[in-house]
Amino acid sequence: MIANDKLNMTMLCDFYELTMSQGYFGNGYKDRITYFDLFFRRCPDGGGFAIAAGLEQIVEYIQELHFDPEDIEYLRGRKIFSEEFLAYLADFKFTGDIWAVPEGTPVFPKEPILTVRAPAIEAQLIETFLLLCVNHQSLIATKANRVVRAAQGRTVLEFGSRRAQGADAAILGARAAYIGGCHGTACTISDQLFGVRAGGTMAHAWVQMFDTEYEAFKAYCEMYPENPTLLVDTYNTLKSGVPNAIRVFNEVLKPRGLTKCGIRLDSGDMAYLTQKARKMLDDAGWTDCKISVSNSLDEHIIQDVLRQGAQIDLFGVGERLITARSEPVFGGVYKLVAVEDKDGEVRPKIKISENVGKITTPHYKKLYRFYGNDTGKAIADYLCVYDETVDDSQNMEIFDPDATWKTKTVYNFTARELQVPIFKDGKLVYDLPTLEEIRTYCMEQVDTLWDEVKRFDNPHTYYVDLSQKLWDIKYGLLKENGKNK
Repeated sequence: MIANDKLNMTMLCDFYELTMSQGYFGNGYKDRITYFDLFFRRCPDGGGFAIAAGLEQIVEYIQELHFDPEDIEYLRGRKIFSEEFLAYLADFKFTGDIWAVPEGTPVFPKEPILTVRAPAIEAQLIETFLLLCVNHQSLIATKANRVVRAAQGRTVLEFGSRRAQGADAAILGARAAYIGGCHGTACTISDQLFGVRAGGTMAHAWVQMFDTEYEAFKAYCEMYPENPTLLVDTYNTLKSGVPNAIRVFNEVLKPRGLTKCGIRLDSGDMAYLTQKARKMLDDAGWTDCKISVSNSLDEHIIQDVLRQGAQIDLFGVGERLITARSEPVFGGVYKLVAVEDKDGEVRPKIKISENVGKITTPHYKKLYRFYGNDTGKAIADYLCVYDETVDDSQNMEIFDPDATWKTKTVYNFTARELQVPIFKDGKLVYDLPTLEEIRTYCMEQVDTLWDEVKRFDNPHTYYVDLSQKLWDIKYGLLKENGKNK
């Protein structure tokens, strides 16, 4: 692994960002103001929504944007960059504007999570890093939120560092999992860096290290008598592990008046074993003993074992969370949506494709979320042109942009702009919330979604509607290009 102090993340870009930037430089577009939207096209795992995450790392990246002399020398060695362009890069910094939805916000396909307004080269060069931050952390936060909802209020810990795809994936994955609702992590450095509470007990190696399982349990409880958790499935969960745990709890904890303790299972039929273990513990008087489980869990397995009557207080979820194994790509994209003429007029741009799902929504836009005043629930999201406003004191008719005959009248509602200013003229204007504040905000905002939207299977489609003005602009551009769809 390369030490972080030897890395300049400005160089973490696709090479074509640099070749295009030199092209803009040489063709007089260096200072042309552009607008880019970062959005995604479909929710992971067929879900009804995603959780936005990764903004804090983007802020840190933008603040550090620069090219070191070593970077310039490397680029010079490629023999395709002019000295004039390299001189420009030597003094490079970000001078544009960025708006974004706050981390922890539930978001939906085709709406801008983040918008960049900046000179063409600046906006282009940051594409790769912005995407990798949002794609990775939003993916993990979304998966974590699904797992946490499946657990129905039980504690969920992120256990996946050893299966993560690299150090950054482990560290930032734990952060994203916490945003999504996990209560803590096994990753110590994520606690050190972000305050994601790290914890853990023992591996099977601890139990195997001693001559007997009983000795292993006793040694551990004597060393950590305050709320110890014993791994009971090394040999035989019901015939050996649980009885030995009860014996040690009686011998070590009970004389000290301690009642908080736990057992963990990492294999076997979780529904059956936890029911039997719960009865054994309760019959022995250890009714406060918590039962934890791990072993390749995900939201579907958790949901199933709970339906089968499993007696579980805590889930440790590893590889299927930290890698989002069921669908390990978020699919966020970064597309040009507008440019400014020399007189400051904003001109919309559209990307057209034979694949209808890849047609973009043009223009510099505002993103609203409508909440019912009587329920507090989110009704729909609404995209409009930047110079439009929403009057939520009046009833409003909205329509499905893909099926315009489907309309709905929204009344007694509050409209809230979702994007907030992050950078203005290259200066940070946003107070970064704490991770705890982000997690709390995420939980509050997920609660504003109807249960139908939160279903794992066949969730209700939450609409992201376009204003009439924006719809007219989009379909006018399609018609101009002979692709009226």
